[in-house]
Amino acid sequence: MILVTVGTQFAFDRLVRAVDAAVGAGVVCDEVFAQIAGGWRPVNMAWVDFMDSEEFSAKVAEASAIIGHAGIGTILAALEAYKPTLVMPRMKRYGEVVNDHQVATAREFAARGYLLAASGAEEMPEMIKALLEFTPEKRTGGDAAIVARVKSFLEAVSMAGQAGPDRCLPRDSMDQT
Repeated sequence: MILVTVGTQFAFDRLVRAVDAAVGAGVVCDEVFAQIAGGWRPVNMAWVDFMDSEEFSAKVAEASAIIGHAGIGTILAALEAYKPTLVMPRMKRYGEVVNDHQVATAREFAARGYLLAASGAEEMPEMIKALLEFTPEKRTGGDAAIVARVKSFLEAVSMAGQAGPDRCLPRDSMDQT
């Protein structure tokens, strides 16, 4: 089963329509189950609006692959389960988000070999075919690496704070209007 997820905050009709069309065209022969967060209703795949966290975790575990938006929660769930993943970022130009942060997220994770990224709906049929053959890179590091990076950052901030008053502007330069 391929799991399609758009996250829990907003519908993502552009993605749902693209996957539904690919299923209808026979690009996908596997069962497809979608979590759509409201919005447009698929006709070629089973769907629900929302799942609670237990249902979602069970579907991720059951899935042979995941297709979703490029939200960090979706990506991390897929990485932790080591599932082949295809994302399509929500984009500002379509009014799906306020900025294109998901474009950058998708690009970075794809560059590391963790997932595939489609930039638009027109790419989805070919990207879905690629997904069915894709083996993601294993993610390394995990919590220990994150803790080490945060600790290093905090130490750097602490050291900068101890640099002394010469780091500050003279008081008279701040009083000018």
